[in-house]
Amino acid sequence: QVQLVESGGGLVQTGGSLRLSCTASRSIFSSYRMAWYRQAPGKQRELVARITTGDITEYTDSVKGRFTVSRDNTKNTMYLQMNNLKPEDTARYLCNAAHKYLPDYFGQGTQVTVSS
Repeated sequence: QVQLVESGGGLVQTGGSLRLSCTASRSIFSSYRMAWYRQAPGKQRELVARITTGDITEYTDSVKGRFTVSRDNTKNTMYLQMNNLKPEDTARYLCNAAHKYLPDYFGQGTQVTVSS
């Protein structure tokens, strides 16, 4: 079993920045692909960014050039640096750990609200 705990959300103005953190309860980064998803009210959950076990990153088009996903294996923590935030980024951001042969894990999420 793995627990994922997100933090770092909050209220920010358009153009502002936030850094989200996701800390895993044990060392999993060598075997799990990690990702950030977001879900806004009335909308489907959306993949925002992910980082593979080989440190390959990918982003959804709407955040390219503004968001950066990274991780610190020594701290079992993944980050999402979000710059130039826009109102459409408002959502609950959830951390995900995915393994090829085992069930996925999601955290409870952290709320990000961008005011216009």
